[in-house]
Amino acid sequence: MKIKKLSLLDKFKKEIQLYQAVLKDMRTPRISKFLLGLAVAYALNPIDLIPDFIPIIGFLDDLVIVPVLIFIAVKFIPKNILQEYRMAQNNIKNE
Repeated sequence: MKIKKLSLLDKFKKEIQLYQAVLKDMRTPRISKFLLGLAVAYALNPIDLIPDFIPIIGFLDDLVIVPVLIFIAVKFIPKNILQEYRMAQNNIKNE
């Protein structure tokens, strides 16, 4: 049995699909839905807390704020819901 190494982009895509599925679940807490929506809005919004023309720090806010929002949102999602969707995602891929 050959084990394929997933590229970073493939892992990212897989996580995005997982979060999309979890967001549609009624058992997902509202705070998680709000924080994930806020992370997406911040990533897509052209207005930054720290403007990008400020060297280094301007880009670092994007690299810090979005992952922190996602991390906090995922912490509020019950583990059994995440496991359920991860298992379903792996079953679909293996078929």
